[in-house]
Amino acid sequence: MILQVLVPIVGTLLFYILYHAGQVLYHNLTSPLRHVAGPKSPSILVGNFKDMAENPGLTEQWRDEFGSTFRFKGLFSVSELHTSDLKAVTHIVTNGAIYQKAPATLVNSQRLLGKGLLGVEQDEHKRHNPAFGVMQIRLVTEIFLEKAVQLRDIWSVQVEKENGVRIEVLSWLRRMTLDVIGQAGFNYQFHGLEPDHKPDELNEVFTELFHSPQSNRNTRFRVSQAMVPILRLVPVPGWKITAEAYSKMTATGSQAWEKTVGSGRDLLSLIVKANLSTNLPKSQRLNEAEVIAQIPTFFLAGHETTSTAAAWALHALSHDQRVQKKLREELLTISTDNPTMDDLNSLPYLESVVREIMRVHSPAVFTQRMAMQDDVLPLSKPYIDREGKSHDSLPIPKGQMMHVPILAINTDKEIWGEDAHEFRPERWEKIPERASAVPGVWANLMTFFAGPHNCIGFRFSIMELKALLFTLIRAFEFEPGVPKAQIGPMMAGILQRPCVIGDATQASGLPLILKSYNA
Repeated sequence: MILQVLVPIVGTLLFYILYHAGQVLYHNLTSPLRHVAGPKSPSILVGNFKDMAENPGLTEQWRDEFGSTFRFKGLFSVSELHTSDLKAVTHIVTNGAIYQKAPATLVNSQRLLGKGLLGVEQDEHKRHNPAFGVMQIRLVTEIFLEKAVQLRDIWSVQVEKENGVRIEVLSWLRRMTLDVIGQAGFNYQFHGLEPDHKPDELNEVFTELFHSPQSNRNTRFRVSQAMVPILRLVPVPGWKITAEAYSKMTATGSQAWEKTVGSGRDLLSLIVKANLSTNLPKSQRLNEAEVIAQIPTFFLAGHETTSTAAAWALHALSHDQRVQKKLREELLTISTDNPTMDDLNSLPYLESVVREIMRVHSPAVFTQRMAMQDDVLPLSKPYIDREGKSHDSLPIPKGQMMHVPILAINTDKEIWGEDAHEFRPERWEKIPERASAVPGVWANLMTFFAGPHNCIGFRFSIMELKALLFTLIRAFEFEPGVPKAQIGPMMAGILQRPCVIGDATQASGLPLILKSYNA
């Protein structure tokens, strides 16, 4: 009886997998890009995906070998074209109708974040895309500083007990940014920085989802299910925590919506207010479910990425006492603990430090797009094929996956010089001429991407990071908690977080030594 049930199920599954594999094989064999060089694939099932997830610097080694444009294999041996050629990247980001997020990418995003800004394309994306300008960020800067001071005071208590105390800062930064996005994003209190308050369940879910030793494995399974729909019927590792994260985010979003009347200074109120504007056509307005769907996106972008950037900033400053001292001297020229947005933006060295952090330690390492129609990709640097022929463009077939390496462009030696991988804020006093060709939305960098899909919250993230550094560097001297070589990036999806290499019990984290600063 059991065999009678299992045989057709297994047969159907096998047929489906073989059909999918046949499509991939046919595409790879007939693609006009089949002769483009690239690394060998170690596995039919996972391609180069696993190796890239475990070693974020691997693509740099491949660029040294194959040049700025090459092919590699993703999950299920799907061909991806990697290019850091600025002319090609500009073409991709400015032709959003041709190069869109792949259906599998949208499915993966929707399963975790719902149909918010990151889970829709084209006309739907335009409807879901709120504008957070300078005026909106000015309203919430006070919240950034309030929470930064709260974190400072918590650490001060520990430093008073032991000057030179070792603190794992990433987990605390994550609590702080969760409080910020809750209050500034949608007027919701998470109480993450209150020691007597019960740990927030959402923060605990995010920890398991993005920071546990199983994060990479679970990411592979999520992407696999997005690519092969029949696999969504299988309870693969990580499916439960993904469902739990989505459930908790939407529940919190619904609670926030019930309290929102559109008159607050939080971003959700601003969206509601803008959505009710008589100047907005009814066809462009979001319904209640669509507004609530933005909240999970706020969580991910405003919580995980900013805390990661702040951790990398403290890591870099702890290893460069000269820069830390110079930054502190500038910050201390402000006589108040509660500066305005304009005060923070008036500090040139703080601006340079933030730009350099976002360049060298971009939280997002890469992004992907799929060609929705046949196209021709222009190149600034001719591609030399295996027969020695030179090509100033490449034919792109419909369905081709494109890999845009954000971190690689940010640290390209041809753009930023031989010291491109070094943390040196002074480079921003004279920006290299070639950097003007980088099509990023901010500071000649790809950190917040470009084009219609640039990060809408980049001003929010920058100002929150400035507020954090302003408050913490004035109060503490930061020193490494472990040797520099023991801190490396840990990948979870497209994001890189600091981790102690070889620490099996804690996949992500950054231990630092904190001492009280006395002028």
